[in-house]
Amino acid sequence: MRFAELLDAVDELPVEEQAELVEIVRRRLIEHRRDELAQEIQEARHDLQAGRCRPATPDEILRDILS
Repeated sequence: MRFAELLDAVDELPVEEQAELVEIVRRRLIEHRRDELAQEIQEARHDLQAGRCRPATPDEILRDILS
């Protein structure tokens, strides 16, 4: 189904069901982002344990970026 067709199908739903759909999609997006963040944290911890990075303060990070 194409995106435009999906939007047309949503338009056919009653307003209450459209609102419920919005909430379902919003919760799924939140969960997806939470999963992405968990994966990024796991990768960062692995990089730290492997010695590919080191802890740094925000000032140190900015100094490195600006130099």
